[in-house]
Amino acid sequence: MKYGSLKFKETLVMDFLVEDRFKVRRHLLFLIFFFFLMYSARFWHWYSGLYQYYVLLFVYVVLITMVYINIYVLVPKFFFKTRYITYLILLLIMGVAGLNMISYGFKFFFGDFRVENIKKESEKANLYEGILMCIPIIMTTTTVKLLQKWITDTKRLTELNNLTLQMELNELRNQINPHFLFNMLNNVKALTRTDPEKASAVIVKLSEFLRYQLYENGEEKTLLISEIDFLSNFLNLEKIRRENFSFTINAETENRTIKSTFIPPNLFTTFVENAVKHSLDISSKMCYVKINISVENKILYFTCTNSMNPSLTVSNANYSGLGLANIKRRLELLYGHTFSLEITSGEKEYTVNLKIPV
Repeated sequence: MKYGSLKFKETLVMDFLVEDRFKVRRHLLFLIFFFFLMYSARFWHWYSGLYQYYVLLFVYVVLITMVYINIYVLVPKFFFKTRYITYLILLLIMGVAGLNMISYGFKFFFGDFRVENIKKESEKANLYEGILMCIPIIMTTTTVKLLQKWITDTKRLTELNNLTLQMELNELRNQINPHFLFNMLNNVKALTRTDPEKASAVIVKLSEFLRYQLYENGEEKTLLISEIDFLSNFLNLEKIRRENFSFTINAETENRTIKSTFIPPNLFTTFVENAVKHSLDISSKMCYVKINISVENKILYFTCTNSMNPSLTVSNANYSGLGLANIKRRLELLYGHTFSLEITSGEKEYTVNLKIPV
C-alpha cells in the first residue's frame, strides 16, 4: 500500500475557528462584531430617546437568531447533506420571515416613537441598506461553517492515516510471530509422521492465514466473509497448538448481507488475539473463545467471549494496552460517535461487544 503524507499545518487562525477551547471567545467576538455592524447602520436613529436602543436591540436579536438558525440548523441539516435547493428555499423563507418580523415590530411596537421628519424614501433606503448588510453576514457564516468542516475533516483524515500507518508498521513487526511459526512448524513436522492429512490441512490453513496478513491487510476495505475466514484460520491454528482449547464462530455465512458487507481489515483481530491470550488456563482445564457476528439494518454486531481462570483475579486494566488503545482510537476516527464498544470482565468470562455501521 502506498501512503501519501498529508502535511497539515495548524495555525492559530485555524485553531481559533475549530478548537472547542476557543468556542466561547469565537462566538463572543462574532456577537461584538455584529453588534457594532448594526450600530453603524442608521435605521435606529429614526426613533427618539431610549427607544433608539430598544429598536437596535430588537433588530439585533432577530438577526442574530436568523444567523444562528442558519449555523446550527440549515447548514448542517441541509447544506452539508447536499440538499442545496432546500437550503436556499429555507434560507429565503427565514429571511422573509425575519424581515417581516422587524417590519411588524417597527409598525406596532415602536411606531409611536418615530421621528416624524424621516422621509419614506430615506426609510426604504435604510431598510434596503440593512438587508444588503445582513445577506453577506449570513453567507459568511455559511462559508465559515464550510471552512470549519474542511479543517476538521482534514485533521481527522491526517490523524487516521498516521494512526493506520503506525498500526500497520507495528503489525508488520508482530504479524509473523517467530514463536508462533516455530510451534506450528514443529506441529506440522510431528503430524507428517502421525497424520499426514491433518498436516496437509494445517499447512493450507497456515498459508491462508499468512496470505490474509500479507495481502488483505493492505487494503482499505475487505469483505466481512474474508475477515471471518481469517479469524477461523487463526483460531484453528491455535486449537492445534492447545489440546484444551475450543472455539465457535456463529455467523450467517450464507447470508447475502454477510457476503456483500465490507469492513476495514483486521478490525476484530486485536479482540480475538486478546481473547486467545487470556483464555489460557495453566490448570489444563478446557478454555474457549466464542464469537458471534451478525448484520441487521446496516448495523454490524460483533461479540467475542473468552473463558477466564476463576482462580485468577484479572481487572480490565490487564486487558488494556497499546493494541486496544489503538483499535479504540481507530474506531473513533473511522466511525465518530456512531459506534459502540462495551468491554465486560466477569468472574469466569470476558466479553467484548462492538457495534458499527456498515
